[in-house]
Amino acid sequence: MDEDDDYDEFVDNASMCESCQELTEHEILKQREVSNGFDMLVKCIVCGNVNNLQIREPKSRKISFILTDGPNSQKTTIVVDSDEKFLIGDVFEEDEKLWTINQIMNKNNQKIKQGVADEVSIISALRTDMVRVKITTTSGEYSDSTTLLTEYGTTFTAGHLMDYEGETWRIRAIHTGEGRTLKGTIEAQDIKRMYLHEPPKQEHFEPKTPRERRQAWKEGRLGYNPNPEVPKEITKKRVRPQNKRKKKQPRK
Repeated sequence: MDEDDDYDEFVDNASMCESCQELTEHEILKQREVSNGFDMLVKCIVCGNVNNLQIREPKSRKISFILTDGPNSQKTTIVVDSDEKFLIGDVFEEDEKLWTINQIMNKNNQKIKQGVADEVSIISALRTDMVRVKITTTSGEYSDSTTLLTEYGTTFTAGHLMDYEGETWRIRAIHTGEGRTLKGTIEAQDIKRMYLHEPPKQEHFEPKTPRERRQAWKEGRLGYNPNPEVPKEITKKRVRPQNKRKKKQPRK
């Protein structure tokens, strides 16, 4: 492989040459400014063909956008170039926020996957940089529904603890639209609802019976104990050698 094939070649004043039938570099021989662009006389560097080139700024066009941020939607008008192309999934910035196109309607009120500005009537987009996650919090017998505003791509793991509205909660389950899951990590934009439960309080783990209290004191969990006892479940068992030494036989 030729080393020149490892990189793209960049040329100045590239334009389509009628003689070469490809995009080539051109030398500008004359240039005249007009109201909405330039009229040029150019010469192809490859074949020497001379021709006129007109460069005009594209016309502007107003398109209606429906921007949805969580439960709130607003209709606004954005000025774009008439030849600008729009695709489902495209991300653009408006009002210092990021939006993703999720629907494009043409002038016949038909849904299309892509189209240029002259063909489009209305574009719908969802806010992308921030995501609203529906939350159900349960404390004892009481439940409440709220909404969490978080960054796009933030992950949540079922079973883990999280801080929410000044309190610590345990993520009991996550609903993705396909069903609830009690385990796994899900990104915020894929979550339909998250269920938060109060974590067990410290009193839940404290010893209650006299026997449990005695054992807790032995292990140093109820105040100072100069010689705490190591819990049996973490005490290593003695390892017995596999090869026992044979006893010497008495001499006859």
